[in-house]
Amino acid sequence: MTKPLSATELKRLHRDRRRHTDLRVSLILDGVQKPFNVGAILRSSAAYRAEHIWFVPPSATPIDAKVAKTALGCDRLLQWSEMDTGVTAVEAAKQLGFCTVAIELTTSAVPLFEIQLGRAVCLVVGHEERGVKQDTLRVVDHVGYLPQLGKVGSLNVAQATTVSLYEVARQRWMA
Repeated sequence: MTKPLSATELKRLHRDRRRHTDLRVSLILDGVQKPFNVGAILRSSAAYRAEHIWFVPPSATPIDAKVAKTALGCDRLLQWSEMDTGVTAVEAAKQLGFCTVAIELTTSAVPLFEIQLGRAVCLVVGHEERGVKQDTLRVVDHVGYLPQLGKVGSLNVAQATTVSLYEVARQRWMA
């Protein structure tokens, strides 16, 4: 019979996975405005051990009380900064050795699983309705999308970010 893990067993399970993962991941939030989406992204970012998050206006930041409430304290586990533009955020990520990948529905986008992401990846996500800004899209290394099988054309930005973080980690586990 299978039983749920105890708190100690859960910590051991995740600790073992962390030890076997040589992943560097970061994010750029290029205009993600809704505090509840930002808070959910912060939780997922902490779960996948994001190094840094760059916030580009008009993104909500961890200072916002609604973001903090949704993040449930995960905001204190992350390093973050604000940048004036998505272009400067992408440049900052590239200077730190990150391959930049926008998650966006464009004519040039390829399925995220087809991009060889490597060990250091910075995911770029955009506004809930308008997506990643065009200036930002011009300077990223890759544009990927999440293929979907149903009749819904896109996911919520927080959900898409979580799925993308998982794909980055999955590729490292499979390497």
